[in-house]
Amino acid sequence: QVQLVESGGGLVQAGGSLRLSCAASGLTFSRYVVGWFRQAPGKERDFVAAISRRAGGMDYGDSVKGRFTISTDNAKNTVYLQMNNLKPEDTAVYYCAASSKVWSARSNAELYDYWGQGTQVTVSS
Repeated sequence: QVQLVESGGGLVQAGGSLRLSCAASGLTFSRYVVGWFRQAPGKERDFVAAISRRAGGMDYGDSVKGRFTISTDNAKNTVYLQMNNLKPEDTAVYYCAASSKVWSARSNAELYDYWGQGTQVTVSS
């Protein structure tokens, strides 16, 4: 049974940092495209970042480029999202997901096969 578990969310002031973790069981992250998405109340789920060891790729949504960094620890089968210089508009529930599809589909949430339960990030002004 596949399970993705996010952690590391919380409340932080604008300009602060958080590091989210996503630990997987039942699958090996290095064989998948792993993405982070976020969803604010009343809004659609947006692409944040993705990484693929298989494709040798890394990508970010425009709103987080230069502030967020995605990384992996294959030994721990865990993907991280380091978030720096956080802004109030970053407030959302953050989800990690794994996709068996091609790298070119990385920003399409509908094409991801497995999802975590989400972790809340709240940035105060």
